[in-house]
Amino acid sequence: MGLSVAEQEQAIEAVVSDVAGLGVLQPLIDDPQVSEIMVNRYDQIYVERKGGLTRHAGCFVNDAAVRTVIERIVYPIGRRIDDASPMVDARLADGSRVNAVISPIALHGACLTIRKFPIKRLNLDDLVELGSMTADLGHFLTLAVRHRLNILIAGGTGSGKTTLLNVLGSQIPHDQRVITIEDAAELQIGHPHVVSLESRPRNVEGSGEVTIRDLVRNALRMRPDRIVVGECRGAEAIDMLAAMNTGHDGSLTTLHANSPRDAISRLETMVLMAGKELPLLAIRDQIARAIQLIVQQTRLADGRRMVTAVDEITGLESGQIQLQPLVRLDQQQQKAAPQGLPPTFLHQWREQGASDLHQIERWFAQQTVSL
Repeated sequence: MGLSVAEQEQAIEAVVSDVAGLGVLQPLIDDPQVSEIMVNRYDQIYVERKGGLTRHAGCFVNDAAVRTVIERIVYPIGRRIDDASPMVDARLADGSRVNAVISPIALHGACLTIRKFPIKRLNLDDLVELGSMTADLGHFLTLAVRHRLNILIAGGTGSGKTTLLNVLGSQIPHDQRVITIEDAAELQIGHPHVVSLESRPRNVEGSGEVTIRDLVRNALRMRPDRIVVGECRGAEAIDMLAAMNTGHDGSLTTLHANSPRDAISRLETMVLMAGKELPLLAIRDQIARAIQLIVQQTRLADGRRMVTAVDEITGLESGQIQLQPLVRLDQQQQKAAPQGLPPTFLHQWREQGASDLHQIERWFAQQTVSL
């Protein structure tokens, strides 16, 4: 019995996806509603849509088919995955983030996670419309970027740190040169003058590695106006702080942390990882001088991603970094609300001729409910 036209088209699409695409995952890659794809093993695939996880009906034929797809992703960008290197970070052609782990590290077979980028590049107005932040908070963060504050975006996995980094990076004036540094290039900053650098793992012979720390050091020789590090994970934090403290104001980076205070602790730990044996007081002094704002991005229980806190680092006192809460999540109104104390740097903005400061000052002066 012959196949119908629809069945023939479906069969052709399946063959093309298997040969030239990502096999059973290709329809999910093409589905704009899917934001994340998680292959736990060859016969178990989950997808995220609108913040919720559901199991996908399709599956791979066997574990070898998953390995083939992983290799198809990583090899074109110079990465490798094998028994000697069973874990890899990579990216798709559209910038989507990929992580893969194979056996024996993954006990049940090859595991693949793909975090897709939205087809439409989000801007500040989109984040306001989605409820990620209020218009007043968006205006304040825009001014913070334009007035060259060093900003650290903290948050958990999948909280929207990279999206917020893209949006804030797009607020950098277009007459400035931006250098982005990442493990796997995924930033899509809407800016006309961007140079993107990507780290490189060591090759089969064990040489040729280029780390984030190497790239940060090299970026300082590239005449940057701004340095954007996709994520601080280790010893590169000390070079990032040094760059922020030596004239490269207005730099941006992210790290994993559950609160602004936790972000400070993580930074201290990462600087210690550099092996410089600096006293803790010197490290805290570096952090207090380098970073002005910590923006906390959170993924809520219902899947929404929001800015839930903004803290200003006001200095060092009695050996402790002082944080001033500027914004916190109002649980009743479900939006970030000011805490009644304006940032200490507003007078500097006024001297620099910042516009709409009266609006910002009125917003920060609002008396909020107890949170």
